[in-house]
Amino acid sequence: MQAATFPAPAQPPANLLDMDRQGLRAWFARRGERPFRADQVFRWIHRRGVTDFAAMTDLAKALRARLQEEARIGLPEVVARHLSPDGTRKWVLRLADGNAIETVYIPEEGRGTLCVSSQVGCALGCRFCATARQGWARDLSTGEILAQLVVAHRELGDTPAGGRPVTNVVLMGMGEPLLNYERVLPALRVLVDDLGYGISRRRVTVSTAGVVPAIDRLREDCPVSLAVSLHAPDDALRERLVPLNRKYPIAELLAACRRYAAAGPHRAITFEYVLLEGVNDRDEDARALVRLLRGLPAKVNLIPFNPFPGALWRTPPPERVDAFRERLLEAGLVTITRKRRGDSIDAACGQLVGQVLPRHRCEARLPAQARS
Repeated sequence: MQAATFPAPAQPPANLLDMDRQGLRAWFARRGERPFRADQVFRWIHRRGVTDFAAMTDLAKALRARLQEEARIGLPEVVARHLSPDGTRKWVLRLADGNAIETVYIPEEGRGTLCVSSQVGCALGCRFCATARQGWARDLSTGEILAQLVVAHRELGDTPAGGRPVTNVVLMGMGEPLLNYERVLPALRVLVDDLGYGISRRRVTVSTAGVVPAIDRLREDCPVSLAVSLHAPDDALRERLVPLNRKYPIAELLAACRRYAAAGPHRAITFEYVLLEGVNDRDEDARALVRLLRGLPAKVNLIPFNPFPGALWRTPPPERVDAFRERLLEAGLVTITRKRRGDSIDAACGQLVGQVLPRHRCEARLPAQARS
């Protein structure tokens, strides 16, 4: 008796936002289509912001119909919109699984910066960050990372003729980008691709707490601007504030930064330093920071602590912030104090929380020596 046969289950439609241009070309090739067809679709999505296959008018009708069946361009739902008096905008985006992330747009004279999330929550446990208090649920897909740009352009009224309001992208939102390396890398490639968003590598920044092996990989794979969340001038204090320092202490981190600076789009590494009153804002901390960064192509971004409910820290008074900055400037370190933007809508650095469901044990996502 012949065994019954059943048709193979239909494959779910592929999310084309999950692919960089080479990935999209490979997907088209498996369907017998030539590379330039993939390039056309890639340009429609990322240069023109079109997510309706029927509107991609330079494609054959048969191809458009096939794309309707076999592909999709998945976007999250905008569940909340917040506008700060200083012009900063924050969107809360609900993902398909019920989790929510936050994306922030900061307009400035001659530029517009989009702060993009890379994970739902964060596993690093940095003591001064509201996102870390939320815990960690999962990594974002490449498509969920890039969808934040699609949503932002739509929300900001972007049109191809009028130019794009997003000129800079920083992966400084929820999560540690370099713990989600395999999905962040294709997104970076789309951002700098001339047929994608065409953003200069200097205007794309990855912010990391110091995942040293991934810094070295990024240097080889797609060197963009690098920002390092330092926050302390010595290992003892940094381990209190940034638990990842137990796995990758400062000496190893700075060695990776030197290697990166030699290959990056420009020499200087940005070191982010959140100032916490009475913790890391003293003159002796400033002098130690100067010694630490001496000889390294560096610029320092001072960030007065942005409070959030339940925080154990306080923001230093403005005169203390100014004094700390002066110590660094006197020693020849390029130093700026970040303007507080979006704090009225909890959109400032360290204030993003989203909705993290379910929360997992962060230890599962951390390198072994960083667990505590």
